[in-house]
Amino acid sequence: MPASPQDAARQTQAIAPVVLSLAGITKRFGPLVANEGIDLDLRRGEIVALLGENGAGKTTLMNILFGHYVADEGEVLVDGSGSGGRLAPLEPGSPHAALAAGIGMVHQHFTLAENLTALENILLGTGPLFAPRSAPAGARARLEALMRRCGLVVDLDLRVSRLSVGEKQRVEILKALYRDARVLVLDEPTAVLTPQESEQLFSTLKTLAADGIAIVFISHKLAEVLAASDRVAVLRHGRKVADLPTAECDRKKLAELMVGHALTQTLREPGTSGGVLLAMARVSAGSGRDALTDVDLELRAGEILGIAGVSGNGQATLARLLSGLTPATGGALRLDGRPIEAHDARAMIRAGLARIPEDRHRDGIVGAMTVAENLVIEEIRSPRYQRLGFLDFGAIAARAKEAIAAYDIRCSGGHAVARLLSGGNIQKIVLARTLDADPRVVLAAQPSRGLDIGATGDVHRRLLAARGRGAGVILISEDLDELFALSDRIAVIHRGRLSAPAATEELDRATVGLMMAGHDHEDAVA
Repeated sequence: MPASPQDAARQTQAIAPVVLSLAGITKRFGPLVANEGIDLDLRRGEIVALLGENGAGKTTLMNILFGHYVADEGEVLVDGSGSGGRLAPLEPGSPHAALAAGIGMVHQHFTLAENLTALENILLGTGPLFAPRSAPAGARARLEALMRRCGLVVDLDLRVSRLSVGEKQRVEILKALYRDARVLVLDEPTAVLTPQESEQLFSTLKTLAADGIAIVFISHKLAEVLAASDRVAVLRHGRKVADLPTAECDRKKLAELMVGHALTQTLREPGTSGGVLLAMARVSAGSGRDALTDVDLELRAGEILGIAGVSGNGQATLARLLSGLTPATGGALRLDGRPIEAHDARAMIRAGLARIPEDRHRDGIVGAMTVAENLVIEEIRSPRYQRLGFLDFGAIAARAKEAIAAYDIRCSGGHAVARLLSGGNIQKIVLARTLDADPRVVLAAQPSRGLDIGATGDVHRRLLAARGRGAGVILISEDLDELFALSDRIAVIHRGRLSAPAATEELDRATVGLMMAGHDHEDAVA
């Protein structure tokens, strides 16, 4: 009986030589054990996905591999020849040694010089300081051959500042390949890409793997892990809890391995929207690349309106405008039928708009204040928290105790310093403060960014509950899975202009992805 394609692929990978081995890696930060006794082998020509919740130790492990951190125990072994020879210990704590051993890393936040061309960025560090500007013919010819072989198309003479996000990522990959990387590590590689760019990326990674390069990518998107990887390693609380072929996995199994228990799926039930709560008519705001231009928008009671778009296309200005932090330079805004004239945060809160900011650490909390103080900071002038002109600390403590229990904020109590909490628990503080005020309109900007699957599910359930109570929710997100799961209607923002929203059931990811890249709706569905 002939072997199945999955069995054949597994047999091929099993006999491929090991080119990298992490052996017994342990890393502590004070009392916190970030990695504990982790073993992981990587074979020539395979793609391994590294999964885990926030704080599971994924990025710490990869930083040890690349020399940013030094392991307290264990070692990294690497085949410097790339031909399946004897593995030798990699010098710890040395990115230079990692690069020399053929290990390349593409960080989630690109490390490119925006004022230099793509070619100059790729050649930086490969020769004398001023050599890149001479653009040697040999280096250009080698890069062009590399691009043809791998399908990585970039205009080498364009300044990086003029490249799209997807093109910048290709430059980062080319940087690693130009240095003869035989192991390529990518941290959340699709976080800021359109669906089409993500598909192109994984097509490129499969081409590279077929060429013998071993690849590790960190991701929280289970669909792309299942589609693009050969093997999945799962970390939980700093330990490796699973390492198995992707063919034996599904979304449910991976999610449960990540969190250690069964998860309840969040589903959007059909609903009936009410009257218009928030209206924007030909509104412009901001300046530069993130400006808004002639935006029309209507948000209805009892609906979630999703705003899709690649980062940097006006979402931040839209969020700041609705938060009262940026004034409109044209057009008209109405909330609950009343014109919005005073553009300040306090006026917007009083008008019934609550916000979940994109950067929860910078804009969502005051890190040096306690959990209790952060929970009441927007209502501190309310009679509920004052007595005879002084703060009523008893009422504030009672509010904190109530919110900590209701939202499962994991901390030592209301007195805990907010900045010491995890990202998921900080987001729970923001959710409790925002949603318990029973707002008419909720602005949720990237509400699950950087959160693990458990915390993300909690955020989604809270937003759907607000919708169920009759609030209108504007959901600004770069995660199409999140948008399609929660939104009743979806609009796309591109270069500061907002498309007309369409019912989620009338759209698909490919269409939205094309609109995110600048195509109008008619062209995208043609």
